[in-house]
Amino acid sequence: MELKRSQELFEEAKRYLPGGVDSPVRAFKAVGGTPPFITRGKGSRIFDADGNEYIDYVCSWGPLILGHSHPRVIDAIKQAAENGTTFGASTELEITLAKMVTTAMPSIEMLRFVSSGTEATMSALRLARAFTGRDKIIKFAGGYHGHSDGLLVKGGSGLATLGLPDSPGVPKSYTLNTLVAPYNDIEAVAQLLHKYSGEIAGVIVEPIAANMGVIPPQPGFLESLRQLTIDNDVLLIFDEVITGFRVAYGGAQSVFKITPDITCLGKIIGGGLPVGAYGGRRDIMEMIAPVGPVYQAGTLSGNPLAMTAGIETLKVLSQPGNYERLEKTSAKMEKGIAEAAVSLNCRLRISRFASLLTVFFTDNQLVDFESVSGADTAKFSWFFHRLLENGIYWPPSQYEAAFISMAHSDEDIQKTIEIIGMALEHLKD
Repeated sequence: MELKRSQELFEEAKRYLPGGVDSPVRAFKAVGGTPPFITRGKGSRIFDADGNEYIDYVCSWGPLILGHSHPRVIDAIKQAAENGTTFGASTELEITLAKMVTTAMPSIEMLRFVSSGTEATMSALRLARAFTGRDKIIKFAGGYHGHSDGLLVKGGSGLATLGLPDSPGVPKSYTLNTLVAPYNDIEAVAQLLHKYSGEIAGVIVEPIAANMGVIPPQPGFLESLRQLTIDNDVLLIFDEVITGFRVAYGGAQSVFKITPDITCLGKIIGGGLPVGAYGGRRDIMEMIAPVGPVYQAGTLSGNPLAMTAGIETLKVLSQPGNYERLEKTSAKMEKGIAEAAVSLNCRLRISRFASLLTVFFTDNQLVDFESVSGADTAKFSWFFHRLLENGIYWPPSQYEAAFISMAHSDEDIQKTIEIIGMALEHLKD
């Protein structure tokens, strides 16, 4: 596979963009080599500047659950763009999408649209602190909730990929109120709540961890977390930027039947355009300006293009049978990889929840960031490049999730399994 043009573009990009990219994982630091520069996408495929074609399992890191350039979404965006791209004023589209989200997730009685997941989580924490009058937040090691200063403490995928436990440029004072517990360790949370009784505003958690690779919650973990937060008068914040409308139409909270106080969303609700949202109980959300004193604003928040793409995406997702078909496709992928690994005596762990999947090169039982951090990243790098060379675009980091879309056909999955089997042939024990 030739990447001559991509290499030229990458070298030119380095002159103008730090590392040649606008988001670190795109630079392939974790796996080495030249990142393909993508020119277009259609369905389950993307195409690079050298004319190479790939079956795509990055899917823009999750938003493209319908695949690339879905006709309904593209047609709707075109029509919306003809009416204007942004107004800095309200449109009916914001109401339409807000109704769809609140109907799908009854825990969200009101919400505020923003332009990214980072903006959503940052705003949710400010709101939680204002509502409770407390400063401290509990998060989980390996959980990534965007790059706002107070949350870049033991963050997930991006920081783990680059080997950065935290980020320079974040004042210590910003993180003094961030407490960290191991994911799936309810006792550690209980100890923090006891030690800092009356000081903790909220607990923020990915209900299904997806930024240290895919790590599902252990049975009873989320239920116990909900009860602990209630008992201690602490807000529970679900970061469903990835899981919202991906693991189910009602998100992870509908799967586990848990009602958080605040939910953060992004990715899918923008249908491939930049968007985020945070919402929750009415009494909490009415703290937000202009109704309440908590200030948060954004020029492009709720812009008509993002709202339109989100509306059309949710319309498609709400059709009966879609999630069942996606689960069948995802299960086929997991089963095929597992059978190939067993037949080749290749030691690895496959962690999947719904259409999120990670292949870990480790023997560890995977329950938290410490257990996944022992994975063999050198093996993963070799594995990644064998897939890339054979037309499979897999996430370029051991600590990222692969995303399966509704555009992936049985033939795509079968071809992927065969290529993964060929790659594992050289990694067998």
